[in-house]
Amino acid sequence: MKLGAYETNRIYNVDCYEAIKQLPDNSIDLIITDPPYEIEVAHSSGVFGIDKKLSYQQIADISNGYDYKILDDFVRVLKRINLYVWCSKRQIPTLLDYFVTQRKCRYNIITWHKSNVIPATNNCYMPDTEYCLFFRERGAKLYGTPTTKRTYYVTPTNKADKQRFGHPTIKPLEIIQNFVLNSSVGGGIILDPFAGSGTTGVAAKNNDRQYILFEKDETRYLQAENRLNNIQVGGQMTLFTM
Repeated sequence: MKLGAYETNRIYNVDCYEAIKQLPDNSIDLIITDPPYEIEVAHSSGVFGIDKKLSYQQIADISNGYDYKILDDFVRVLKRINLYVWCSKRQIPTLLDYFVTQRKCRYNIITWHKSNVIPATNNCYMPDTEYCLFFRERGAKLYGTPTTKRTYYVTPTNKADKQRFGHPTIKPLEIIQNFVLNSSVGGGIILDPFAGSGTTGVAAKNNDRQYILFEKDETRYLQAENRLNNIQVGGQMTLFTM
């Protein structure tokens, strides 16, 4: 299916701020996305040495947030506001103000608690929780089961997927698949404007949904495209299941 300048079931190496403007109004059933967080990235290695310093360097380019003006385009392209957006603690107030105060959406805060993070607690709490905000307006249905509709997950950090698909903030496929099952039906069109390693596309593909993915970084785009074609970066064939 073609929507404006883009066909479904493909990932595009484009700037999402420009690309989304080429999608028609009211054409998307669901958005699942993981845009850059707003976080403070320390540059000293500190008590944990070089490993900690390297981990900070890996996320430095995706730690400065994003332009919230794209939220207007999210609303424009969605048939009804129906959106999962990962965010840092700092971004929660802005997103709640936009979708709840201004747009009158219902919302849930879904959390992923990581059981094996580096214990970096110098004058701060453990960085062991990530947040995903779910917004929907009246008329956007919620499907799923008690299992798929839980609001918190406890798992180790998925180091294997980070190494396998080359993205430092990759989210567990199980969580994204539950979002797909809870907030869309077969054949529905899912958009991820900040596609990263392509997890949203894999979840959609595994569950008979259509998808459109945008990723600006060329290296990550190529890795995600390989993943969606069931090919690891090393060239081996693989299957993507829960």
